[in-house]
Amino acid sequence: MSLILPVNIDDLLQCKGVESARIEFKAGWDAKTTGSQILKTICAFANDLQNLNGGYIVIGVAEHNGCAVMPPSGILPEIIDLIQKWVRGNCNRIDPEYQPVFSPEVIGDKHILVLWAPGSDVRPHSAPDGETGVKKYFVRIGSETVDAAKNGMLQELLQMTARVPYDDRRAQQAQIEDMRESKVREFLCDIHSGLLDEENTKELYRKLRIAVPVNGHDVPKNIGLLFFSENPEQWFTGIRIEVVQFAADASGNVIEEKVFRGGIHEQLKSALTYLENISSAHLEKQSASFRVKGWVSYPIQALREALVNAVYHRSYESTREPVKVYLYPDRIEVISYPGPVQGIKPEHLSQLAPMPPVPARNRRVGEFLKELRLAEGRGTGLPKLFRAMRDNGSPDPRFDFDEERTYFRVTLPAHPEYVAISALRDAAHLRAIGNEPDAFHRIEDTWKRLPGSPSLAAELIRLYGSKGQTGHAEAIFEKFKVSTFDAFIPPVTNVLIDVLLDSERTDAARTLLDQLPQYLASGDALEAAILARRLGRQEVAHRYFDRAGDALLHDARALHEFAQTKIKLAQKLIKPKHGRRFDRESNHRLLLEAKELLERVVQMDADKARHAWAWRDLARVKNWLDFPGQEIIDAYNNAMELLPDEDRFRDEFRQIKI
Repeated sequence: MSLILPVNIDDLLQCKGVESARIEFKAGWDAKTTGSQILKTICAFANDLQNLNGGYIVIGVAEHNGCAVMPPSGILPEIIDLIQKWVRGNCNRIDPEYQPVFSPEVIGDKHILVLWAPGSDVRPHSAPDGETGVKKYFVRIGSETVDAAKNGMLQELLQMTARVPYDDRRAQQAQIEDMRESKVREFLCDIHSGLLDEENTKELYRKLRIAVPVNGHDVPKNIGLLFFSENPEQWFTGIRIEVVQFAADASGNVIEEKVFRGGIHEQLKSALTYLENISSAHLEKQSASFRVKGWVSYPIQALREALVNAVYHRSYESTREPVKVYLYPDRIEVISYPGPVQGIKPEHLSQLAPMPPVPARNRRVGEFLKELRLAEGRGTGLPKLFRAMRDNGSPDPRFDFDEERTYFRVTLPAHPEYVAISALRDAAHLRAIGNEPDAFHRIEDTWKRLPGSPSLAAELIRLYGSKGQTGHAEAIFEKFKVSTFDAFIPPVTNVLIDVLLDSERTDAARTLLDQLPQYLASGDALEAAILARRLGRQEVAHRYFDRAGDALLHDARALHEFAQTKIKLAQKLIKPKHGRRFDRESNHRLLLEAKELLERVVQMDADKARHAWAWRDLARVKNWLDFPGQEIIDAYNNAMELLPDEDRFRDEFRQIKI
């Protein structure tokens, strides 16, 4: 590991923690060609137009499509000193003079040389353009070093003259002892930096560029206090993260409030852990498949991107407000201050236009967060946030800021079904304490915002049904159908059929049953089968029972009703219509199938009444199938023992002929 660079050398070569645009690879060395290019790139990194804190030049490693070719080709160890002397001498030609940090490294058995060129405190710099010696201002645009004047960026660069980002400035009001060495070394351990082996504290702080010599003594930089002091709020008011959870009721009461303090990376990690624990997961086994689909209330990747973005891009100089995270039943809002830098427009945030290469507000904060793998490379965080939300089935994130750019807010809408579940849970609580009107309004108001939610539509239809308002229930269903996916319609259809049957609107229920598709998910098929039995549609019920699959096998009631359906169909075959002959073979097969189902029911965990009626049905089936008399008697005796007051069992038993 490197004893000079703040980053791990292996991570640097793999572009981990450092964007590829901030790394330039050179396979070999030639003073006339490579040397001139390197000088211009050092100048561009020093000018740091986008406040990314410069970059790295790696000599001895070839590049392909922006990535290092490994293993490295390397350079001869005896020319490393020559390269350093040439670069050091020619950097005197940069105006004002600027020197990079040199770090010879060995990868495997190959020698390479890394030049680290951090952003300068005295920009802008100009460098000779080739052998002509004409000095020009060079900047980095993406992964290219270009002439600022020729590319229309000279004015922007000149406006940044001697303007050091606040996080990289000297903290004259603090002392070097205000930084905790233990925190620094923990950070270096986390990023696997070779600087961890530096024993001299002063040298360690200088190499990490969190301290700088001033008038014969060292003073910390703001970045050092932000990350490594015990209490950054001592110097930077508002440097904390506040998470507030609000109640769902109209009062807007606060349920819980958490405040996260410490180094900004420490508070960020703690806040992310807290938010990850709040995000709940829902998994659902898919019928006819070994796969499980699932969603979470808020995708962790989206939460991470929103909060890290707030910490990275907020101001540590011009605001006293903390980063705020507001948790509502249907959304999370992450608010930072002030708003985005000039040049960022709403269309850039909504991905309707590419993000412009505007300067970042905090070059050192971003650098450290990237090395900790908390922040993404430039321009990649926003697409990941959108992708995480869409992959989860959540609505797109929303971004807003005022015209004066005093704040920036990211809103992450909750997954629609999570909003529905929250509303159902709140309504159940309100009913438990006797507040039926508010429980009803909680469901109704949420459904109006999410008319395509199957769970909300089903519950609202049930509630209207309990009030006898089937017309309202049907209106809910019609609006639901045009707002949802086809796969969500059958279970809600079953609920409405049930409501219509309870209201004795049999014809309307039968019409809905006929609209159900033949192939349904197992649970929906089971419900449809039971409803079809209530409507006397035994053939339809049998078809749905047959397709219920696993949902049928472990449900005593469903198995019993399936057996009763087979019994009804077998009885219909005894009295054929339209002159058809009695189908004895089909009758016998249906009764045998019913017997097997009933024998399974009496072995299952069920209530006493269920077992009693299953034994009674089993006795009847065995009688029709001419089973031995003792088996029929035993089945009736089991039924009468379980329900001794059921007169129908004794009446049937007296009438059978054994």
